[in-house]
Amino acid sequence: MTATTTETPPARTEPARTLPAKPGPVLGMLLAVYIFNFLDRQILSILAAPIQADLQLSDTQMGLLGGIAFALLYSTLAVPLAWLADRTSRSWVITVSLVLWSGFTAICGLAGGFWHIFLARLGVGIGEAGGVAPSYAIIGDYFPSSKRAFALSIYSLGIPLGSALGVMAGGYIAATVDWRVAFVVVGLLGVLLAPLFKLVVKDVPRAPVATGEAPKFRAIAGLLARKPAFWLLSFGAASGSMLGYGVAFWLPSLLQRSFGLDLVQTSQFFGGVLLIGGVAGVLLGGWLGDKLGRRDRAWYAWLPTLAYLCAIPFYAGGIVSGSVALAFVLFLIPQAFAYIWLGPVLSAVQHLVAPAERATASSLFLLINNLIGLGGGIYALGALSDALKPVYGDEALRWSMLFALALYGLAALFMGLAGRQLRKGWVEDV
Repeated sequence: MTATTTETPPARTEPARTLPAKPGPVLGMLLAVYIFNFLDRQILSILAAPIQADLQLSDTQMGLLGGIAFALLYSTLAVPLAWLADRTSRSWVITVSLVLWSGFTAICGLAGGFWHIFLARLGVGIGEAGGVAPSYAIIGDYFPSSKRAFALSIYSLGIPLGSALGVMAGGYIAATVDWRVAFVVVGLLGVLLAPLFKLVVKDVPRAPVATGEAPKFRAIAGLLARKPAFWLLSFGAASGSMLGYGVAFWLPSLLQRSFGLDLVQTSQFFGGVLLIGGVAGVLLGGWLGDKLGRRDRAWYAWLPTLAYLCAIPFYAGGIVSGSVALAFVLFLIPQAFAYIWLGPVLSAVQHLVAPAERATASSLFLLINNLIGLGGGIYALGALSDALKPVYGDEALRWSMLFALALYGLAALFMGLAGRQLRKGWVEDV
């Protein structure tokens, strides 16, 4: 993967746009909402042990709650909601979505059994379906191409920050009060944030596409379907997300089962890994993505390729380690590598379509990434753990995570192939 200055000329170029002034507060508010997005999503992982004990659930059932229950409608509804956001108001779609997913998070605290909490998690997925893709599009409206990967990486800090807060706050509340209270508290806080978000975040007037008509979903989907870069980036991210989401969900359980940590110790260990490693990886990916991408667009995909490959041995070392201190360091490094892809890949997807089509394009990318990665990864690791229990007993989850490391190799392959394809069909704007 050697950089080159020879590139295929872009197939389409959008006219220069006047960018809004003072995008910082808007990006900050989008980040705050994304923090709640992942706080509400990740809190289930740290609460898995008390929920399983209280509701008598298996690893497979917990895998369904963390994966399919959330990802099914989250992935599929994201497409029509993003299309609606492109045609109406992106900020309003995000505001309503925030209220919905926060409300259903609070309802999770009232669950009396598997199907009750399963349906509540479906509701969380319905709400969060309208949050991410329109946010990507708003960032595309407020930031120029040369700064977009870093801006998207700042937004993506919501993943490690929200995950860490969910783990730390959820673990503390569950240990000192009750796991149900944890759901109710974080859910109600999200509802309170919604009015402030709508007050700060305004839609940027968008010119229609060149035909003078609003973007048609079929036309956007057809355009992306003809671009190999879209498929390679999507399946590469999805393969990596299967492992990433799987590890993020099941690591707290591993720390309690195989390392002997209690709930508070687990929340401190995992929260620290998410916060330090995640923030470093997201920022590094955005900065390097913009820097290397200016030399060769292929680096928007090649940078994640290198990150996935480098993460594998460190993850393996952390999983098999017998020392808590050593495991913390070993998990910290691949956690950074695991987040490097966000800024570069999300920016690359933004450049495959015109500005008025970005939310829809992002939702189609997220459909593949989340349906496979989020929907399949958490469930697959849980089901594999149950299948391995007759052989490995209490260490079955450890071996399940080790076998799943092959997914990063597959992700690196897809991203490596995507590099050259990014030089074709790239849409420049400003």
